[in-house]
Amino acid sequence: MISRRNFLINSSVAAASALLVPSFVFAADTKRVVGLQLYSLRDELPKDVKGTIAKIAKAGFKEVETYGFSIKDQFWGLTPKEFKALLDAHGLKAPSGHYGLGTYLSDGNTTELKAAIAAAKILKSEYVTIPWLDSGIRKNADDYKKIAARINEAGKMCKAAGIRLAYHNHNFEFDKQGDTTGYEILLKGTDKKLVDFELDLYWVVRSGNDPLKLFKENPGRFTMWHVKDMDKANPALNAEVGTGSINFKPIFAQAKLSGMKHFFVEHETNYKPNPMASVAASCAYIKKEII
Repeated sequence: MISRRNFLINSSVAAASALLVPSFVFAADTKRVVGLQLYSLRDELPKDVKGTIAKIAKAGFKEVETYGFSIKDQFWGLTPKEFKALLDAHGLKAPSGHYGLGTYLSDGNTTELKAAIAAAKILKSEYVTIPWLDSGIRKNADDYKKIAARINEAGKMCKAAGIRLAYHNHNFEFDKQGDTTGYEILLKGTDKKLVDFELDLYWVVRSGNDPLKLFKENPGRFTMWHVKDMDKANPALNAEVGTGSINFKPIFAQAKLSGMKHFFVEHETNYKPNPMASVAASCAYIKKEII
């Protein structure tokens, strides 16, 4: 995968679950808006921040999730205050941001965490979200236990600042670690009062797991989702939402059980015909068919 480190099939959902709660209940109960993880436009955004943000708003998105913040370059040359003003000008909110906390997670240095919290506060975000774990710090179950403890400490810092910490998964967390998995260790080892989870639905399904099962076993923990579809011919590729193999309707029908407050379209590969058109198509489908 293009290094999120630096920038920082069919769904296994049972078809019968679609009958439990009609998808329209989701829209009626929550009046959810469609968000976009800005990493989807990682090639365009650094070249033209203002123009790309304008296109995102025009495509129908109301929320964004940031990525790529650095202490040196901030948000692609814009300070958090300037970036917030840009979002405001286009009617966009940023309830969450992906912040690279690799140094903190590996050695406990809080410099990048403090900078992330400060930026998130200026953006009026609800969450600082951990997007990735470097492979060197997640080799075994004990490593995951150490990570969980450190995430709890970060959660305390976030809480003191009036925001929450969240963790975003890929598929490696679902690899077996003895008789458990890294993801189970993180879920059980983190304090519900301090740490939420952003469930990437594509990676859950691709790893062979069932989002609905996770909701039932951990109700209320998954306050954010990433919504990207899986190419029918090649599961390693993404597809515009509604054109792939994941059935999102029964998943959205269980949004309340999940605890979901925000969701973000994300597209990482296989854009047709181009990144902006792909995310716009996903947004349109979700608005028409799901919410």
